[in-house]
Amino acid sequence: MRAITRTDHGPLPGGNAGVTGAILAVFALLFSLAACSDANTVKLEDFGTRDVTLPGGQVIHAEIASTQPQVEHGLMFRTSLAPDRGMLFMHREAGEYPYWMYQVRIPLDMIWMDPERRVVEIAAAAQPCKTEPGQCPTYGGHRRAQYVLELAGGMAAKYGIKTGDTLEF
Repeated sequence: MRAITRTDHGPLPGGNAGVTGAILAVFALLFSLAACSDANTVKLEDFGTRDVTLPGGQVIHAEIASTQPQVEHGLMFRTSLAPDRGMLFMHREAGEYPYWMYQVRIPLDMIWMDPERRVVEIAAAAQPCKTEPGQCPTYGGHRRAQYVLELAGGMAAKYGIKTGDTLEF
């Protein structure tokens, strides 16, 4: 690779200093934001999450899965999930999306929603798959949906979520 040169004085000083400086500036900005005590400040852990308000007013802090790798990984390898936490899968368009529990370690409730965010299907307490991938059962995907919210097993019943309810996010 050739060095970028100036015609008047030779190679630019510092090599990648501009890139390094930009990275340091981003980290400085993030750390200064994290140090703020204002309740409206976005925290680093809030990136990639969205609050989902349930029909009863409860709020779930959901990680977003919108890219194919995120959707495929989902909640694999997690050993626990707090009652107010979940994962919201956001598909580009409505379709029939069955899910499975391969390499998922905990039971999950899966809630499928149509484009208007109405619950169209629920798989309660889906159990982890402890066999080979080809032998894992699938859950849901019987109705057209665009969004799927996964919660810890039993939380959909605890929160009273049922088909026809609308979730806000």
